[in-house]
Amino acid sequence: MRAKVGLGLRWEFVDELVAGLPEELDFLEIAPENYIGRGGYHRAGLLRLAQRYPLLAHGLTLSLGGTEPFDGAFLRELRTFLEEVRAPYHSDHLCFGASGGRVLHELLPIAFTRASLGRIVDRAREVMDALGMPLAVENISYYLPPGRAEIEEPDFLAELCERAGCGLLLDVNNAFVNATNLGFDVQRWLDRAPLERTVHIHVAGGEWMDAPGGERLLVDTHGADVPDPVYALLERALARTGPVPILLERDHAIPPLDGLLAEVRRVRAVADRVWTAAGGGIEGYAAGQVARWLGGQLEDEAGG
Repeated sequence: MRAKVGLGLRWEFVDELVAGLPEELDFLEIAPENYIGRGGYHRAGLLRLAQRYPLLAHGLTLSLGGTEPFDGAFLRELRTFLEEVRAPYHSDHLCFGASGGRVLHELLPIAFTRASLGRIVDRAREVMDALGMPLAVENISYYLPPGRAEIEEPDFLAELCERAGCGLLLDVNNAFVNATNLGFDVQRWLDRAPLERTVHIHVAGGEWMDAPGGERLLVDTHGADVPDPVYALLERALARTGPVPILLERDHAIPPLDGLLAEVRRVRAVADRVWTAAGGGIEGYAAGQVARWLGGQLEDEAGG
């Protein structure tokens, strides 16, 4: 079975995708907020691509870690959109991103406390009830820990997924960025994270920038090629997750589509090597109902 690898859909190459429909791509990931309530050219392009590629939905604005009530009207619009594009589940970030009724346009870290955990479990369940489909939460990159943690992040993720009944969107680059900047052991983080709950994976590249005090900071810009250490972490993670979809993210300094497709092929080669060596014996959440449904959709719609 060929590994399923996709791209996040970006305006910079949507015309080229519509014109060419490259076979290297098995799926596309979209942010529903970019399309809800929007018609015309961009909507038409999306629907054209949806005829060729399965679509995964990755949101930006749920603010799962926040304290303000969800916008019921938005959740209803989101459900309608997800049903229209036949998304098998929705995903969003483990963060807060709204205050005083305003979207902050930032993915801000939560405090890893018991109080936060209980609140987010309830909010994740509320979202799943409103959308009528499963939810996956993504580990985010952050640059300043929000207070003293009562629970380490991988344990927080494990308990959240278990209690809420949701999946994990594993962002390998985010774990690498945090470990690099904050000085923890990313291998230990990966060993303790609930990778058996993974429904799909993100990989990306960041960039080094100057920080106050003369220090250097690795910033999660999605503006560079995936670096070798992230590929190494991806390979280690895939040995536990089994065959889940892998997404290449690129949001800035976007190269020509041919360059992105070359990187897609490299990601696929890593996954194929891991899963071939495993002989198909990897079991985990990827063998559960959500991932089986998704795997079948990707096989049927992307032509095997």
